[in-house]
Amino acid sequence: MQENHDNCLIDQKNTRLVLEHITNKWSILILTVLCTEPCRFNELRRRLDGITHKALADALKRLERNGLINRQVLSTYPVSVEYTITPLAQSLQQPFIALANWAQAFGPAIALAQAEYDRAHADENKRESQVDA
Repeated sequence: MQENHDNCLIDQKNTRLVLEHITNKWSILILTVLCTEPCRFNELRRRLDGITHKALADALKRLERNGLINRQVLSTYPVSVEYTITPLAQSLQQPFIALANWAQAFGPAIALAQAEYDRAHADENKRESQVDA
């Protein structure tokens, strides 16, 4: 891990670029699924409820380009493609599964915090919209 000085990463530019590639919601979820077993495209799509065909295809291309997944064309009829994680991505398995578990466990607490924030700021938002009108 990069050495920290005053809570700032020394190599912010490179760190930020890497994090942008691996930490979007679909990448994390795809890698979390692939950490457990290889999957075909449609199986991934079924397991990732809400992802569009285009979003999945784009995310898989990005992950393959970044060396995190392998794409293997299977000689079946019809031809199909299977995705697996690379050794590089296996190093992310533990933190991604921990993050997914954390999201499941604490999702309700975040929803509650959002509702409380929205309720506390409702009057403020009303005043702002009245001023804008």
